[in-house]
Amino acid sequence: MAELKTKPTDDSVRDSIAAIENQDRRRDCQAVLEIMQEATGERPRIWGSGMVGFGSYHYKYASGREGDWFLTGFAPRKNDLTLYIMPGFDRFEALMKKLGKHKTGKSCLYIKRLSDIDPAVLKELVADSVAYMRQQYG
Repeated sequence: MAELKTKPTDDSVRDSIAAIENQDRRRDCQAVLEIMQEATGERPRIWGSGMVGFGSYHYKYASGREGDWFLTGFAPRKNDLTLYIMPGFDRFEALMKKLGKHKTGKSCLYIKRLSDIDPAVLKELVADSVAYMRQQYG
């Protein structure tokens, strides 16, 4: 079975964010870093090549594939700031309606800029999703 390539590294979160060329994206990432750190109480780590993750959990699928992943995190992508809400969004419907302008994938929340959303709602979403993950995965 193939080994998961995305793992926590010892790279500096501060340096990774400081290296973001676009000043607005860099400022948004710094704000999201603070929101997620406050909401999770976890120390941020770089996972793979540039994702910032908070905490971790161990998963095991029925197929036998297993690994470790972060409880929540984000990545400064070219077109969007991508936030990872691991349980998905179905159970957070009310929060999603209050969040502001965004798009979603299965567990990805895409925003163009932090000013498009309500940071207090984002903090609540992150805290609730991490609480759910901790309950599910101990």
